[in-house]
Amino acid sequence: MNAAAVKEYLSYLGLRAGVGVVGMLPAPVVRRLGSVFGKVWSVFDSGRRAMARRHAGRVLGNGADPDEASVEMMRSYGRYYAEALWARGRRVRGMLAETEVHGLEKILAARDAGTGMIFALPHMGNWEAAAPIAVSEGIPVVAVAEVLPNRRITDWFTAVRETFGIEVVLATGRIEVMRRLEQAIAGNKAVALLSDRDLRGRGVEVEFFGERTTLPPGPATLAVRTGAPLLPVGCYFKDRGYRVVVHDPIPVPETGSRSEKVAAMTQELARELESIIGEAPSQWHLVQPNWPSDREVG
Repeated sequence: MNAAAVKEYLSYLGLRAGVGVVGMLPAPVVRRLGSVFGKVWSVFDSGRRAMARRHAGRVLGNGADPDEASVEMMRSYGRYYAEALWARGRRVRGMLAETEVHGLEKILAARDAGTGMIFALPHMGNWEAAAPIAVSEGIPVVAVAEVLPNRRITDWFTAVRETFGIEVVLATGRIEVMRRLEQAIAGNKAVALLSDRDLRGRGVEVEFFGERTTLPPGPATLAVRTGAPLLPVGCYFKDRGYRVVVHDPIPVPETGSRSEKVAAMTQELARELESIIGEAPSQWHLVQPNWPSDREVG
């Protein structure tokens, strides 16, 4: 085993040890510790804190204090990670009991119509807490996840999500990913996609919080190809548990080429994401570059 492999294995063991410790704690303690960790993290990770400050400034506009909001974003980020380490399949029922859902009828309508459905979510609260809602209503959920540098950790996170009833497709960038998602839609499943960050920078150009950037084309492309409703979804933290809001589906334009329809729907999705994020800006913990100007300043 070479040095890189040893480092990867030790990182994995460290994660599993942390999971074991966090997993023994009650939920309220985990939430508080995660929030404190996020605040401390913001002090030592100046890059993420600076990016959170930039994004907070975009969402809040002039006259607000983006510095204070950026700390709250990092606290939210810490809570998300703490809950991700704490969550287990056996705890899903308890999580559901503490989840308030608005717009469930839109999910049930798509299930009953047999069309499948697409959930487009931003990095809000604990977005993974939304999936068990669909699963509890007899709707299998397929989610696309980023491949982490440490494959052992990627495999572990994938296995944990499967205990929630979530089938994970890794975002390899290959055409097979889209085919698997289309097959899921054809099987009347729900496809959940994080939609506020274009990882590859080759997405659809939109105006998002007053500045041009790109968002991933996947949600709209799936909707145009399959006819499945594209449902923007926000998942917010509460003091105890979560509040999930399902927005109205974004309609497919009646005219235009496929690329024109995808572009129009992605711009409308950007507006919906602005609304979702604007409801609780401090819970939007996207702390990576997301606009061209972010990359220009590092």
